[in-house]
Amino acid sequence: MRNKTDNIILFDGICNLCNSSIQFIIKKDKKNLFKFASLQSDAAKNILLHYFPKKNKFNNFDTIYLIKNDTILTESTAILHILKELRSPYKLLFYFIIIPKFIRDSIYKIISKNRYKWFGKKDNCMIPTKELKSKFL
Repeated sequence: MRNKTDNIILFDGICNLCNSSIQFIIKKDKKNLFKFASLQSDAAKNILLHYFPKKNKFNNFDTIYLIKNDTILTESTAILHILKELRSPYKLLFYFIIIPKFIRDSIYKIISKNRYKWFGKKDNCMIPTKELKSKFL
């Protein structure tokens, strides 16, 4: 189960761009800081219900969520905080945080809206290999 100190990334499990991004993070996460769950999973739904108790259904897979220090971050802010935890040169991208959130999130939303058209999608969520299973909730 999850620990309050875990950094958890919730992502669209059928999106090719999202899956490639998660594979990239796994390779670069040398400190083993992150755990993962697809937004389609029961684990992700339970986590989201904890943070949004008044919502009884989650069917919006258009954002990435990062739970860090028991706080939930979304969209471009989540991505920048993920990059901040990776080694250089990737952590330097965190400085894009100075760009106003509404600008960063506008770009994020354009990519998110078109991700299936540009990058494709799978019929099913990625199944982690035996070696990676411990990283997934």
